Amino acid sequence: MADLKSQFEQAVKDSKSLPEKPDNMTLLKIYALYKQASSGDVEGKRPGFSDMVGRAKWDAWNAAKGQIPEAAMQEYVDLIEALK
Repeated sequence: MADLKSQFEQAVKDSKSLPEKPDNMTLLKIYALYKQASSGDVEGKRPGFSDMVGRAKWDAWNAAKGQIPEAAMQEYVDLIEALK
């Protein structure tokens, strides 16, 4: 677990210096996996229609609902590695 956590932390750092900016759907996936790994399942109400960015982020995170944090960490690490 400690090894996965350190890989995850390194992937978070690496995500800030990718060779090119990922498309919006990939960015939402990165966001959702990060939030699921670090905070668990999404809580609270879905943002209103006027907050389109917040709504898209909430929807992406909600799609990962139920995934255990360790699995989200591993998927995050794998995704960032693929984008390097």
